[in-house]
Amino acid sequence: MATQLQIARGGTVSDEVKFVAKAENVNAELVRDEIAAGRLVIPANKQHLKTNLTPTGIGRVLATKVNANIGTSSIRSSVEAELDKMRAALDAGADAIMDLSTGGNLDETREKLLAQCPVPFGTVPIYQVIEKRGVEDIDGRIILEIIEKQAVQGVDFFTIHAGVLREHLPLLEKRVAGIVSRGGALLAKWMLHHNKQNPLYDMFDDLCDILAEYDICFSLGDGLRPGAIADATDEAQIAELRTLGELTARAQEKGCQVMVEGPGHVPFDQIQYNVQIQQEICHGAPFYVLGPLVTDIAPGYDHITSAIGGTAAAFYGASFLCYVTPREHLGLPDAGDVRIGVIAAKIAAHAGDVARGLKGSAERDRKLSTARTNLDWKTHLAESLDPQTAERMHRQACEEMRAKPLASADYCSMCGEAWCSVRINKEIRKAIKSR
Repeated sequence: MATQLQIARGGTVSDEVKFVAKAENVNAELVRDEIAAGRLVIPANKQHLKTNLTPTGIGRVLATKVNANIGTSSIRSSVEAELDKMRAALDAGADAIMDLSTGGNLDETREKLLAQCPVPFGTVPIYQVIEKRGVEDIDGRIILEIIEKQAVQGVDFFTIHAGVLREHLPLLEKRVAGIVSRGGALLAKWMLHHNKQNPLYDMFDDLCDILAEYDICFSLGDGLRPGAIADATDEAQIAELRTLGELTARAQEKGCQVMVEGPGHVPFDQIQYNVQIQQEICHGAPFYVLGPLVTDIAPGYDHITSAIGGTAAAFYGASFLCYVTPREHLGLPDAGDVRIGVIAAKIAAHAGDVARGLKGSAERDRKLSTARTNLDWKTHLAESLDPQTAERMHRQACEEMRAKPLASADYCSMCGEAWCSVRINKEIRKAIKSR
């Protein structure tokens, strides 16, 4: 069976394209043409499509999407806890899930998550490659076996750090934070130990064959992404990006869908350049960014630093934002952290869409604002990005002020009855109208 890219390049509108177009209220032929041009992807493993996957499109003609990372570690491993995280992410509106597990039974964890995951599901296969063996024991056969196994399970997109090359490693000498990508660091260690080129780069055609068979989307990983704003847009990052541009073209020639991962920690003033140079080098492939975080000094608040950068990235050209939780750099997130991270990233994605004038993106804002102006609390809260939190806070305010019931309060719960500007405004409008 052909991949979504091959189908689109053949001029056919697939069922998945029709679904995405209807969901986003755009023309199906436009979605097909964007896929054919390599500017849009629908990560949809044929195995996952047979079970519970709802197709999702990622590209600039569509709304900016949000991914949530979950996963066990070697010191904390519970499948049920990861299921709770995934449910929290989906409830908050995550458009995709990545399982970054490194502890426990990885196959079982992945299987159980996939069985309950209706959105695109991604992994970083090199984590399982390295999980129970040292770099000295890893060879191409092991890598391909694990990638094939995860493909059969139904994973929709793979982060593949094939762009980190031996010749890039000396460029890291001046860095503050070195290599912060786990996949990038493991492959750098492998290359230094074996004195060979990155095996994922050397075997790239073999990887394309597996991914094309199942129509798994490449998420070309940025193993040399900056982990400190001091390292942003340096020689190492750009050198790897140029390799990712080469690999994008090679994968698409083999019929594979491709998106490209990006930084990382980037000062606000460098975000536009980072997005634009990726679009130029990687032939317009959808850009998938981690944040980016615009400052390093806010541990505990990096969902905010990343939302600031994510808004800019979405405005300038990114199509996919990876959330960051408040616990980034500090520890594994729990379900509550996951929810907060998703909401922050959804705010960034939506704000970026509104700023770039994406058709229909501001309609929800207008509906909520109209409800707020009319003191229509039911609609006001229902249209909010996080109705659960908005309703809880409003109810608490009403209780503290001994105000009227939530649905019937005719003044805002921030200022109170006498000082409510919204209520006064209604009186002013009524007075003007009666003259």
